[in-house]
Amino acid sequence: MKKATTAESNKGLIAELVFLLNKGNAHAGFEDAVHDMKEDLLGKKPHGVPYSLWQLVEHVRITQADILEFCVNPAYKEMNWPDDYWPKEAAPANMKAFHDTVKQVEKDRKAFIELLESEEADLYEPLAHGTGQNLLREALLIADHTAYHTGEIILLRRMLGDWKA
Repeated sequence: MKKATTAESNKGLIAELVFLLNKGNAHAGFEDAVHDMKEDLLGKKPHGVPYSLWQLVEHVRITQADILEFCVNPAYKEMNWPDDYWPKEAAPANMKAFHDTVKQVEKDRKAFIELLESEEADLYEPLAHGTGQNLLREALLIADHTAYHTGEIILLRRMLGDWKA
C-alpha cells in the first residue's frame, strides 16, 4: 500500500475543516441559526442573559474577521479583549446592517477557506508573526467559536419563541 504524501493527506484534513467551517457537522450551522430572524427580537435580552441576538451575531463576525486578519497580516495589531470583540449596541441600526453582518461572516469564512486551500498553505507551520499559532489551530478556533455562539443564538431564539422545534 502506497503511503500518502503530507500534501495528499492534508487534502483530506482540509476537506474536513472546510466542511466543519461551512456546515458544523452534528449541529445546526451559523446560517441556519440566523435564518429568518425577526427584526423586533434582534435587540432583546432574555432575563438573565447579558447579550442579544444581534450582539452574538456581530461578535461572531468581529472575532472571525480578527482571526482572518491575524492569519494574513504580518503587521496584525491585537484588539482589546473584551471591549473590541462585543458590540455596545443591543440591536443593529436596521435589518440591512444585520444582513450585511451575516454576509460578512460568510465572506470572511470563504476567504479563510481559500487561505486553507491555497497551494502554499502549511497547516502546521507556525505563523511568523504569532506565538506558535498555525492555520490548523486558527481553523479549529473559528469552527469552535462559531459553533459555541451558534448554539447560544439558537437557545436565545428558543427563549424568545422564535425557533423551529
